[in-house]
Amino acid sequence: MKDDKHLDNVFSEEIKKPSDFKFGATVANAFDDMVERSVPFYGEIQRMIIELAAEHALPGTNVVDLGCSTGTTMVGLNPLVDESIRFTGVDDSEEMLKKCEVKLRQENFKRPYELVIADLHEDVKIENASVVILCLTLQFVRPLYRENLIKKIYDGLVSGGVLIISEKILAEDSLFNRNFIKYYYDYKRRNNYSEMEIAQKREALENVLIPYKLSENMKMLREAGFSHTETFFKWYNFSGFISIKN
Repeated sequence: MKDDKHLDNVFSEEIKKPSDFKFGATVANAFDDMVERSVPFYGEIQRMIIELAAEHALPGTNVVDLGCSTGTTMVGLNPLVDESIRFTGVDDSEEMLKKCEVKLRQENFKRPYELVIADLHEDVKIENASVVILCLTLQFVRPLYRENLIKKIYDGLVSGGVLIISEKILAEDSLFNRNFIKYYYDYKRRNNYSEMEIAQKREALENVLIPYKLSENMKMLREAGFSHTETFFKWYNFSGFISIKN
């Protein structure tokens, strides 16, 4: 059972002055509970990302997790890949990286790794990477900067390297989009979020999380140079897809 202080109660009290969602200390402390209750099939998405990453991670290269949060993906991937592979976790939240560091120490990480505080809207160094992961991260990058980030990732991948993305998306048709959002809020209710929590988080995310349609993501990946992209997960307005660099 989780300690109460690590449960997601971020929006359980009425907020008098709404502000944009931030990954500060309060969210970092509750993050693992938050994603498990807020993202449908989050555990399975993580398992699939780890499985795909392990398949494509090459000895002597880097695995880069952009928006690594508390390090769940790196912890799961660690025992499955060659010890010569270096892990790099990138996040713009110092509090998240502190949580990540604790997790990695608890797992007694032996492999080389680096945790980097960086804003994905600015210069992020990616080189000699066989795997780059964006798990629920690209949606928080402002649209003006997304194409540049994807191109930078493409350029930093080795031949045969992959980009793995899990993302909240918009439906292609507005009718289905309304339905999918309704089903998603029903999912959150089933996970014991109150109407106030749902409404306040929606308002906090409104100007911060900007999803694309799946077709728009695919177009952006093609234009960056990726020739093969495949969807590996889909649940209403959530999707996972993988692209390979020839």
